[in-house]
Amino acid sequence: MTTPTLDGSKRFGFLLLPSFSMLAYASTVEPLRLANRVLGRETYVCRSYSVDGGPVTASNNFVTVPDAVLSTADQPDILLVCGGVGSEHFRDSGVCALLRRFASHGVTLGALCTGTCLLARAGLLDGYRCTIHWENMLGFTEEFPHLQVVPKLFEIDRNRLTCSGGTAGIDLMLEVIANNQGREVAAAVSDLMLHHRMRQGHEGQRMELRNRLNISHPKLLKAVAQMEANIEAPLGCAELASRIFVSPRQLERLFHQYFNTSPTRYYLGLRLERARSLLTQTSLSILNVALACGFVSASHFSKCYRDYFHRAPSDERGPSRRSKKSQTPHSVPMATVPSRAEAAFAAKPEPAETSLAVAA
Repeated sequence: MTTPTLDGSKRFGFLLLPSFSMLAYASTVEPLRLANRVLGRETYVCRSYSVDGGPVTASNNFVTVPDAVLSTADQPDILLVCGGVGSEHFRDSGVCALLRRFASHGVTLGALCTGTCLLARAGLLDGYRCTIHWENMLGFTEEFPHLQVVPKLFEIDRNRLTCSGGTAGIDLMLEVIANNQGREVAAAVSDLMLHHRMRQGHEGQRMELRNRLNISHPKLLKAVAQMEANIEAPLGCAELASRIFVSPRQLERLFHQYFNTSPTRYYLGLRLERARSLLTQTSLSILNVALACGFVSASHFSKCYRDYFHRAPSDERGPSRRSKKSQTPHSVPMATVPSRAEAAFAAKPEPAETSLAVAA
């Protein structure tokens, strides 16, 4: 994180995109309000804007009435683009031009959650480090391969601020407040918010694997970590077992004991969840998504996908794909796996299957 140049930043503007995250927005505004309370004066002024001046519906369906339309906004010190689930698809050349104009006038620009996508489309992150929510990182890096994307809570690189979203906005603003008013004021704000620790920007976004899965068995954690790290070229059962120093039979027992499923089914779930992310976030063809997730053909992939999600891969790219996606749980369901997938895992087909997948 580059040393921030935000010492005089006291007027904040928030551009609310359709489906913006209320959590990310509130997590960013509230520390500034509480800083004013701690300081005993209105040091920070916050204003909200929309593209057309009308109300904006957040991802939780709450409606927010902004203070003004972006095109008539007074120049703030910092302007943050607030995104959320679905906002990554927002495109407006006029808004991009306005953002570039603000940048040319010396405004520090930033983004929350998927608002980073709009800054990137406007060309305002070229030459800067940036971050975005972990769920959107695959699609973002595919659309903007030239950008330096870091998997951090937030990133401050000179006059650009990007935040992964969620409660990370609290930590971003605490960093800004500490830079403006001192660590003591930031600590007082953190205390008022019952935020027990001011996290640093370089910290990771996701929970540790043991906490995500609510298990502590070291061998099982290593097995899942190996699966997550080998999606495009799936490991065979024997290879996976050897990497964590257990027998294939012990591996099977562990997965049945803790997950009530076989390692094959669990692994397939991880691959299909990754495939769904690629389908909803990128323009990759279904065949390329299949290959990126370790399937030998589009037809095999489509059959597995339909058996798992009860919908075809092509359905994910319809107009209602985001709302449908949100109705599907993120945990790995124990769907029935086609026998070909079971056989492929058990037979350890790595080198040959990988080459076949590329050839397909």
